[in-house]
Amino acid sequence: MGPLKASTDVPVIAESPLAAEARLRTLQRLGVLCGVAAGAWLGAAEVPAKLVSSGLSPVLISLIMVLGVFLGRWTLPAVARGTSQTRADFLQAPHLLIWAILAGCLWAVANTLTIFAIRDLGLSIAFPLWNTNAIIGIAWGVLFFGELKNAGWQRWTAVSGGALLMFWGGVVLARVSASQISSHAAVHGIAAALGAGLLWGTMYIPYRKAYLSGMNPLSFVSFFTVGELGMMAVLSARYVGGVMTLWHQLQEARHLLFWLLAAGFVWVIGDIFQQYAVKYIGVSRGIPLSNSNQLWGLLWGALAFGELRGWGHSAVASAIYGSVLMAGGLAAISLSVAGRSEYERWRQAAQRESKRYDIDAQFVSSGMEGRSATPVLSRSWFDMILVAVATAVFVWTGLAARWPSKDLNWETAAALASIGLALFATAVVQLWRVTRFN
Repeated sequence: MGPLKASTDVPVIAESPLAAEARLRTLQRLGVLCGVAAGAWLGAAEVPAKLVSSGLSPVLISLIMVLGVFLGRWTLPAVARGTSQTRADFLQAPHLLIWAILAGCLWAVANTLTIFAIRDLGLSIAFPLWNTNAIIGIAWGVLFFGELKNAGWQRWTAVSGGALLMFWGGVVLARVSASQISSHAAVHGIAAALGAGLLWGTMYIPYRKAYLSGMNPLSFVSFFTVGELGMMAVLSARYVGGVMTLWHQLQEARHLLFWLLAAGFVWVIGDIFQQYAVKYIGVSRGIPLSNSNQLWGLLWGALAFGELRGWGHSAVASAIYGSVLMAGGLAAISLSVAGRSEYERWRQAAQRESKRYDIDAQFVSSGMEGRSATPVLSRSWFDMILVAVATAVFVWTGLAARWPSKDLNWETAAALASIGLALFATAVVQLWRVTRFN
């Protein structure tokens, strides 16, 4: 580990009420931007999986994606802040290590269910169904963390009305999917998508506990992936019939490894943006906003892959109608910005976490304000090794990769990818300017 050096972060000083209010508004705007960027990248993450889904076990697809996630969740924080900073953060709140691993286990099971859902329903329909996780997240945010308390009737109406729109949009999409797909596949696909939504909605409890405790999102996701990879390895070995069988299947799919590892890596980028959204605008707003990935899923599935080709006019209209309903619900929830009185409830919840786990109050307060309460640590040799290993894995699998035999509208794909890259660049620049990735 490198030596300590003087912090370059803005020193923590007592702010005037007007300055504190301005800081709050800036962080909330940043949270909204991160939520929008998260939606674009989470929506694009399933595209590589879609390219190679034919003929592979959904569990095997999920395992390889999680390997890509593992590489991304360690290398991106190493590049942005360094693993020494991650260690320093967890020394401040060591109990969050268990919560991170638990959240990773939930994510692994949920991600596996999404692969089944995509196989049976397609991207266009599966995305909105598992995005019911926003409703679960709202419930947990209100019950456990005081979100929306003292929010006023207008914000309550926006959030509850948005949740109802999302629910009804999901019902419309479930009905249209059942009418266009065999009943057996539709039932199993819908069950898988809704199960993923339930698990992902519950996963946001550890998220919010971490960020009310002052934890940096880049630190939290590093150990998050330990639970992901461990749970996914157990599920995969059990599903295919043993470790040796799993190894042979991985060897047979070696020409597809690059695409699935890339899917996991893209997901990590979206998830990191989602983590910052949850940190700065809460579960009840950040998750619905990042769930705009449903619209990206519809665009990628319908326009780039032609998933709605062959459907009747009424079925296509119903799919669009259901997605628009859900998008309207997401917009209503996400644009309901937290006021000062509601933010004070968040601070009270943070104080409870601080007392319960004996966390330094300055660490908690600074974390909520997007600042660092610990000295900035220099990069270590371990960071360089992580980046080198991840790069070597992608180069090695890329050399063995073959382009899958899937029809793809290249013009549409290029346009969607360009928008995603523009959102990525904008969000990264603003995160650095406002918080230095804190």
